[in-house]
Order: sequence, then C-alpha cells, then structure tokens
Amino acid sequence: MSPAETAAEAFATEHGRAPEVAWSAPGRVNLIGEHTDYNDGFVLPIALPHRIAVAASPRTDGVLSVATLGDDGVLHRAEPAPLDALAPGSQTGWAAYPSGVAWALRGQGVEVTGADLVIAGDVPAGAGLSSSHALECAVALTLLDLAGRPADGPDAPATADIARWVQISENDFVGAPTGLLDQTASLSCTESHALFFDVRSGELEQIPFDTASVGLELLVIDTRAKHSHSESGYGERRRGCEHAADLLGVKALRDVSLAELDGALEVLPEELRPLVRHVVTENERVVTTVAALDAGELASIGPLLTSSHVSMRDDYRISCLELDVAVDAALEAGALGARMTGGGFGGSAIALVRAQDREAIGQAVLSSYAEQGLTEPRLFTAIPAAGAGRDR
Repeated sequence: MSPAETAAEAFATEHGRAPEVAWSAPGRVNLIGEHTDYNDGFVLPIALPHRIAVAASPRTDGVLSVATLGDDGVLHRAEPAPLDALAPGSQTGWAAYPSGVAWALRGQGVEVTGADLVIAGDVPAGAGLSSSHALECAVALTLLDLAGRPADGPDAPATADIARWVQISENDFVGAPTGLLDQTASLSCTESHALFFDVRSGELEQIPFDTASVGLELLVIDTRAKHSHSESGYGERRRGCEHAADLLGVKALRDVSLAELDGALEVLPEELRPLVRHVVTENERVVTTVAALDAGELASIGPLLTSSHVSMRDDYRISCLELDVAVDAALEAGALGARMTGGGFGGSAIALVRAQDREAIGQAVLSSYAEQGLTEPRLFTAIPAAGAGRDR
C-alpha cells in the first residue's frame, strides 16, 4: 500500500470512519547546494518517491488529535492538544512537528478549528532526507484543505507562502533554524527533474535530471548515523555566516562572488573564513551543475559533487566518519562523484554511478562499513519524483 492508503486504513481503525481528506509530501535529496539556502543562495534538490501521508477529518472543538504509525506497525498517539494552548515549548518529540504547523497556520490567519490526524510514511527518519519537512508539508496541506483553502483550489495560498509557514513552524515552534530548501523541494519538485531554486528571488526552474535515460543512477547511502538540526552545530554555522555577512557589509553571503572571495577572506577573522569559502564556492558549483544538466551533460557533474563533499568536510566541518567512509568507498569503487547530502553530522550520502556499476559500488560501501565496524547502511536508488499532492 502507498503511505496514503496506509494512513487512511490506520485512520479508519483508530476513529471508526474513513478520513475526509489525505495529502502526502515527499522526502528529498539535495543534489548539490548545501547550507546555501539560509545564505540567500542557490540549491538543487530532487524529490524522492518516499512520502509522508496525513489522513484527516475536521473537529469543531478546537482540539488537535495526532497519531503516527511507527515502523513497528504500532499507532503512537500524542496527547490531544487544545489549539489555543499551543505555543513554542508546549510540545516535545515528534508531536512538536504537526503541532507547530497548526500553530503557524493559525498565526497566519488560517481557520484551523481542530482536526484528527493520522500520519504514515516511508521516508527514513534521521537520514538527512527531510522526513520532518515532508511531515510538516503534508500536515500543512491537510489543515489548509480542512480550513477550506486546499492547495489545488481557487483560494489556495501561494506555494511560497506555504513553504514559509512551514519554515516558521520549524524555526519558531520546533526550534530548528532551517532555511527554505526542504519545504520548497517537497512542495514543488517534479518527476525526472531537479529543482533549481534561487532562495533570494524565490524563482524556481525545473532542470532535466533523468538519470535512467543516460545509463546512470543516483545511489543514496543512508549511513544510519542519526542527526538533528536542533541539537547539532547547524545553528552555530548559520550564526557564523550571518556574522560574516555583517562584517563584509552585505545582506547575505550570496552577495560575495567567486572573484571577490579572496579579498573577502582577507578581512574576516580566521574562524569565519572556511564558512564563507564553502558558501561562495558551493553557490558556484550549483550554477555550474545546472549549466551542465541544461546542456545534457549529466555524467559531467560527478567532480562537482565530490568537490562539494570536500568543502563540507574540510571547510564547513559537517561530515562524520560514516559519511566519509561512504563517499570514499563509492569513489574508490568507480562512482563518478559522491557527497554527503542534507544538514550534515550524519544522515545520507549520494553517489552518481553508472547503472552497470551500481551493485559493485554498493557492495564496496557495505564492505568498507564492515571493515570499520560501522552499522550497515541502507542503500537505494533515488528516482526524481513528484512533489506534494492530494491523495483523496
């Protein structure tokens, strides 16, 4: 069954009736462009076939009731929460994510009167594939539908607004200082394309990324090294970038060109230089990757992926042993390029591989993990999929 079918079935079991609506949103892999979004830069994600679905019916008593179907098949229920009592810090754990969305939507004037929500999905949690944003986007679309403003209707909010509202819930309610990459990818990606997103202007462009048509695959290596944006060094690095921009007299590091980089580094404190070097060169790598894909030269982007990983490992310092082992093993076994993806400190890596080499490269990664005594990673091929949508 699809995640939406699973969520609807669990809803019927829990509430004794079918849900009125169901929406789902995908996880994502960021092809390239890491930690550039909150610097007003460029990103290039794809959506995954893996999705989080929310089956729901409205309530009129001002209460939000949320349950999620675990990997063990057990329905985990949060304590029903009066909407008027929702505030940052009032919910902890997984329940903070749907609660934060309801809180953010109400803060934007959306008439959320209460709802029964049941959540199910197959986006691996903690894998750097944006399971939390897939959940939040699906909840936002569901609550908007129940409030009479469905995303596929005439009174739909702009997709950019929905993404921003989800960001508010993540930043201000959950306490994770994330940018706009993940929400926008989950809401706006299309099949067989990567999404070129200029965060400053909000401009979106669908870039062809059909790996299968040219005999390639994008291998995802879920290291199973868990990460958390709210508990990691993510916020520290974001603050460092903002401080560097202030010292340079620019709105954001997006405004520092590659030609200006050396001069900028000379006037910055030594501890900020690596952060700035990563962001400026990463933006350039995104633009170069888009140009290659537009020219039909998909195989040529491998070295850009690898140089992105080196930059994140050495300058941004957000890699870890598991990610480095995955990238190094894939490259040694013949991958065209490889990098960590997502916020870092764990999560997943990606490798661009020839289809005929995929099994051998996957086995090389597994063998390297075994030699290092690391937990066996999960491997799968990322197929660019569609963004969020209605399921019933």
